[in-house]
Amino acid sequence: MSSGEPKNYDSNEPLTSTAAPLTDSTLTIRIIKSFPYRNVRNLILRDYDLKNKTGHDLFNDCMKHIQTDGAFRPFRTVKYDKMKIYTHAHGSKTVNLVINFNHDDDWIIDITDPNGKKLCDYDVENETEISLYNEEAYVEYKANPIEKW
Repeated sequence: MSSGEPKNYDSNEPLTSTAAPLTDSTLTIRIIKSFPYRNVRNLILRDYDLKNKTGHDLFNDCMKHIQTDGAFRPFRTVKYDKMKIYTHAHGSKTVNLVINFNHDDDWIIDITDPNGKKLCDYDVENETEISLYNEEAYVEYKANPIEKW
């Protein structure tokens, strides 16, 4: 493209992660039933309030959705007990299609404390992807990450 041609994009356009206010964000929750079989279903939460909701609130909202939406019926047999950021909007993705093996210390979201940190305090922003899974199954899979399909 020569310097005289107009650009077909706006370099001043905001990123989608910052375009929506923290009180009106979209999250993708990656609900993981099985690590080796890569059995994952996405739950999209729209208009979610990252400024006032805690990890505990997010966990409860996800569990309520799993228990009431027929599409998640096969996922009801898993005891979910952990949430971790999979990727931030516009960030690099992991090569593992199921879960991010990195950041086991700093991307974990506390789901136990109802008065804990707000989601925005975990650097969760619009279009962040978060994994919901069973911690024991994760530890076992991480020790031997063999896919079975």
